[in-house]
Amino acid sequence: MKLFLLPALILGFVLFGCSKKTDQNYLDMGNTSVGQKSYDAAVESYQKLIDNYPESQLAPEAIFKMATLYQNYMIKKVPSTDQNLTQDESLKLAVSLFRSVYDKYPQSAIAPKCLFLSGFIQANDQKDFKDATSTFNLFLTHYPNNELVTSVKEELENMGLTPEEILQRKKIANK
Repeated sequence: MKLFLLPALILGFVLFGCSKKTDQNYLDMGNTSVGQKSYDAAVESYQKLIDNYPESQLAPEAIFKMATLYQNYMIKKVPSTDQNLTQDESLKLAVSLFRSVYDKYPQSAIAPKCLFLSGFIQANDQKDFKDATSTFNLFLTHYPNNELVTSVKEELENMGLTPEEILQRKKIANK
């Protein structure tokens, strides 16, 4: 009896212990799905990475990639339902996801970019200038030496202006 128990335990460990996917596996599956234009499957893989490995160094990247899919309106339905997503709802999810990278992983290399993108969508797509200003000011407070500071300042200076108005300002400033 003991002879059969040990091989059964080893076989069980090999079959079940090796079948658990790693954070890298989930990220790779999501990336592959994006390449195949299977965006819902990509979101599912990225979400599994976040759910199963919330402390992974890859979690901020998975959130960023999910947010980008929502920002670009690549996801047409709410995950796990048949409810259609409007473009505004998709943008709200993108803002929330980008912001969550800053909230959960502020030391991540991608956190400043995510905070910037959150404010950018608020200002340019949602025309929510109050929240965009708050987001950009938060960026300036927490990442004063980041390469995106110039862009953040330009966004704040030009918020709410049409492209024509921005060009007119630049012409006046250059005189």
